[in-house]
Amino acid sequence: MKFFKLFVLMAAAVVANPTLAAGDAEAGEAKAAPCAACHGPGGSKPIAGNYPKLAGQGEAYLVKQLQDYKSGKRENAIMAGQAANLSEQDMADLGAYYASQEAQSGQADPEWVEQGAKLYRGGDAANGLPACSGCHGPAGQGIDGAKYPHLAGQNAQYVEDQLKAFRAAGRNDLGDNVIKRTNDTDGDAPGMMQTVAAKMSDSQIKAVASYIAGLSK
Repeated sequence: MKFFKLFVLMAAAVVANPTLAAGDAEAGEAKAAPCAACHGPGGSKPIAGNYPKLAGQGEAYLVKQLQDYKSGKRENAIMAGQAANLSEQDMADLGAYYASQEAQSGQADPEWVEQGAKLYRGGDAANGLPACSGCHGPAGQGIDGAKYPHLAGQNAQYVEDQLKAFRAAGRNDLGDNVIKRTNDTDGDAPGMMQTVAAKMSDSQIKAVASYIAGLSK
């Protein structure tokens, strides 16, 4: 029953996809100059592991994140400042530019590959964890129409940080002094990633994050 409900949520998200402004990748390249300071040229080589790779990310997903940073729905002091003066067209252009760049694969830690592969491909039915591949694709390519992000090759530290933030938002026993991420939902009910991550242990999060880093689209 839990898996059926999750499938319904996934299907609804795919259908409820508002039309975006048309992005211009060439215009986005010029507008992306300040972004390179943290995310690297073309968004492929961030300056640290806790910054995400943007190259090859879905356009619709990127636009949504920029909108959420600007509105405050997704909290990050640096990105709030960067997004504050962006217009919808700016966001569309940036999304188009980074979506046009080639995604770069990373390196998985051999210690975590087996566990990470099992969780990513098959989930953990005993604990109600669906397979990551159900939303993000078998090769981590994502579903941009549903704003499910491209994951393949993403920095492991960044993925781990985001999963822990979703987990903190989906539970009430972790205290208030933790980073929480709630921008996967538009209502009061927990979002999909909050629900999934709430059930994950530290080792499961680390294993999946490491496995994702080694995926290549």
